[in-house]
Amino acid sequence: MDVDECAENACGANSECSNTPGSYYCICLDGYIASSGLTWEDGVTVCTSSDEFLASLNPPESVTAVLGTTVSVTDNISPGDGKEQQANTANMVLRISEGLASALVEPSSLENNRTVTTPTIGSASAVLLSVSGVDKFMSPSFFESENVTEIYSDIITATLPKTKHKELPEPVNFTVYHKKKFQAGLVTCVYWKEQGEETRWSVDGCTASFSNENYTVCSCTHLSTFALLLQTEEQEEDSSLLEAVNLFCMSVGLAFLALAILTFLLCTWNPKINNTARLHLSICLFLGHLLFLVGVSRTENAVACAVIAGMLHFLFLSSFVWMLLETLQLFMLVRSLSKVQVIQKEGLRALYLLLVGYGAPLVVVGVSAAVYSDGYGSKDACWLQNEKNFRWSFIGPVAAILTLNLVSFCVVIWNLLPTLANMKSDVSQSRDTRLIIFKIVAQFLILGCTWILGFFQRTFVLKYLFVILNSQQGTFIFIVHCLLNKEVREQYRRWLSCLCRTEGPSGSRPKENNMKHSGNTAS
Repeated sequence: MDVDECAENACGANSECSNTPGSYYCICLDGYIASSGLTWEDGVTVCTSSDEFLASLNPPESVTAVLGTTVSVTDNISPGDGKEQQANTANMVLRISEGLASALVEPSSLENNRTVTTPTIGSASAVLLSVSGVDKFMSPSFFESENVTEIYSDIITATLPKTKHKELPEPVNFTVYHKKKFQAGLVTCVYWKEQGEETRWSVDGCTASFSNENYTVCSCTHLSTFALLLQTEEQEEDSSLLEAVNLFCMSVGLAFLALAILTFLLCTWNPKINNTARLHLSICLFLGHLLFLVGVSRTENAVACAVIAGMLHFLFLSSFVWMLLETLQLFMLVRSLSKVQVIQKEGLRALYLLLVGYGAPLVVVGVSAAVYSDGYGSKDACWLQNEKNFRWSFIGPVAAILTLNLVSFCVVIWNLLPTLANMKSDVSQSRDTRLIIFKIVAQFLILGCTWILGFFQRTFVLKYLFVILNSQQGTFIFIVHCLLNKEVREQYRRWLSCLCRTEGPSGSRPKENNMKHSGNTAS
């Protein structure tokens, strides 16, 4: 038998009681607020006028409220105060906000199209509200986690005013937008839980059902105050060590790139070797790494930062294009092996190489800047922004070039295998061919695979590998194309011997130590 609790005036004065099968619920009349907020406690909650309710709260100086307009949080209490004081301030702000929302709901709203109906609680107005500034008191320190945690959204409160119900028969979905640029990490839906003297962020009854770069959908089985927390791996103490390793490795790589450039310019090379592509590859890498080292963090001036980002975009794209042209040169060289028994200089002319090597990257950068000029530079780094997928103006061409290089690498190896089989009698020719194969493999691994690591820097191990290997591209180029070249080693010996014998014991220059090979070097 259903008992009508409302017949005994169970809700008290200034309230309206509604009987339901097996239960009942209470709402305060228009202009009155429940003393316990949105949760009705039988025998405890009373309905007081809005003015009396706000006066009875006696909030700290940091919180002020104006009925029907706004709730304001000032800076009289700083986030550096104790957690208990922060929690009390946050709870007070939320109570005032919920009380105002409850007071502003008109009784007529229960009958219009904004109402929702369930079998257990009848009809009610749903309210979503956000209080600016309260996040400074509801910090991530109230959430238990071993990770680095930060507030990733605005703090919102979802309520059904003038009801005592917070639990929902079915989960409700909230779409919460991120207030910061997308970062890799774990996005967690949490709610503000008050339980006795303990106040904290909790995940009970809330899960993240979907998330992308812009927003997260939270599915919750109750109403409360919600937020998104972003959890990232704890920053280890060796981040400064990583910067030191990067500085040292970049300096070493730049030094060897400079030596390689000087070698390509000053040495006398075999006529069958075309060094145009690798020379400009080294120049682009040298300028790109140097500018990255000294300019990527220069974010003070937005215009200068955008220019640096654009130059880095151009230089690194140029290095990839020159790497592709170098592979093309090697392919044309290998093709000549199957036709003649002597390797001859073959390939595109230097003018055509320059037009392609610098023209193609210039077109990509020009089009990218025309489509989205604000994509260059940000407050974090002088590089390409991730908004509107702008980084694909670099990632796309790089992925295409790496794919072409891989295909070219396979084709070159396939064409060289029968050539090697037919050259067993010619030891010199076979040795040259094997050296070409080694250089092709080394170049693909050094100039291609090291960049691939840049897309998978989720752990410190991968970050160290990328920093070390990518910064040593100049070192690898110098070893493969300079130190492993017999003619270059001989010229190094002549230069060193000339430097060592330039002055005799008395400081005079012996006549017999004139540089006999200077004519060959300049040719």
